[in-house]
Amino acid sequence: MGKSSGLSDMRCRQARHDPSGGNKLFDGGGLYLALMPSGAKKWRLKYRFNGKENLLTFGDYPSVTLAEARERRERAKRLLTDGIDPALQRDIDRQTASLAANMTFRTLADEWLNIKRPGWSAGHDKRVTAILKNDLYPHIGKLPITGITGPAILATIRKIEARGAHEIAVKALEICSGTFRHACACGATDRDATIGLRAALAPRPPVKHYPHVTETELPTLLERIDGYSGNPETKIALKLIILTFLRTTELRWARWDEFDLEAKEWRVPAERMKGNKAQKASGIPHIVPLADQTLELLEELRQFTGRYPLLFPGTKNHFTQAISAETINKALKILGFEGRQTGHGFRDLASTIMNDRSGINPDVIERQLAHTIGSPVRRAYNHAQYMAERHRLMQWWADYIDQKSSISTTTSAHQHAAETESAP
Repeated sequence: MGKSSGLSDMRCRQARHDPSGGNKLFDGGGLYLALMPSGAKKWRLKYRFNGKENLLTFGDYPSVTLAEARERRERAKRLLTDGIDPALQRDIDRQTASLAANMTFRTLADEWLNIKRPGWSAGHDKRVTAILKNDLYPHIGKLPITGITGPAILATIRKIEARGAHEIAVKALEICSGTFRHACACGATDRDATIGLRAALAPRPPVKHYPHVTETELPTLLERIDGYSGNPETKIALKLIILTFLRTTELRWARWDEFDLEAKEWRVPAERMKGNKAQKASGIPHIVPLADQTLELLEELRQFTGRYPLLFPGTKNHFTQAISAETINKALKILGFEGRQTGHGFRDLASTIMNDRSGINPDVIERQLAHTIGSPVRRAYNHAQYMAERHRLMQWWADYIDQKSSISTTTSAHQHAAETESAP
């Protein structure tokens, strides 16, 4: 088989290796089809670069067609015109493709996670890791970041929405966005495929507040708490969570050494408060001014648990374990308020009534609820500025609770008198 000014697909298809020689079918411009003894047919391009002869392989026929081989030859010529060695460019392209294949969503998400983790609380870290593991990695974890499209991400988010987990869906999209921004920053991709997807999520369902009674129902609840016949420490815990409106976790793990009874203050350590890792590590405690009624309850509780570090020690280990997370809610269930009042719901109840009736600056109320107000500088300023008002607020709230408790007692007395008069 000799030289030819050009090849045809039929000639390429019919060609066979000849032991006597002539096993190069030339197409022109240095491109030829090499016929191998094994029966393989390989496309090769002979070219000169910097005065030296080089050989470039394009693949096997017919996997690489005649037309494709010619297209690659022309691409190589353009590189040579620009002073670029086609073989070197091929190696660079292969390395780039290999790197892109290894830059999967999971690889980059893990990198992003390790960067962000030091600033997160343990709880937030656990939630983000769970979403990645359960909702994102199974669907897009193994895909190269450059191959993931907006519709692919949205389809993954839709699976989360389909089970009614709207908040997780929103968080999952935030995690994807963070991963893509990280990928852009380190050069793994040049686009953020999550842009615009937030508007495509299903509408957020109405916010579900923690159940709590109305102001009208409050006297009845207080009366039933006064009549609670269970564990006396649980009864005091119910009253303390009403007076302090802390989160149940913050109350359950309260320690006697956190209380300054002379200053009438309870200093809840920062690490036990809700917040990110930096806030927990700040060392700034949340101060709860103690009303006179609260101090009386603490004195009553001291006779039961004063010999232990915790105000509310657990039954199995009085020194290292607190009461169960469900203790307060179980007591409310026993009192007939299941689904109508939760321990956390006292925060919403207190906030509503104090904002409506106390006449005290709403910022003071927000600060006492341990809600974030403004910048860190402003929060530090408010911390000092509002203490006198917070003391006044907490005493107002305790007096208000006393008033509502008196209403329930008076109402019960009137009802008892009426029932006695109507009796035969």
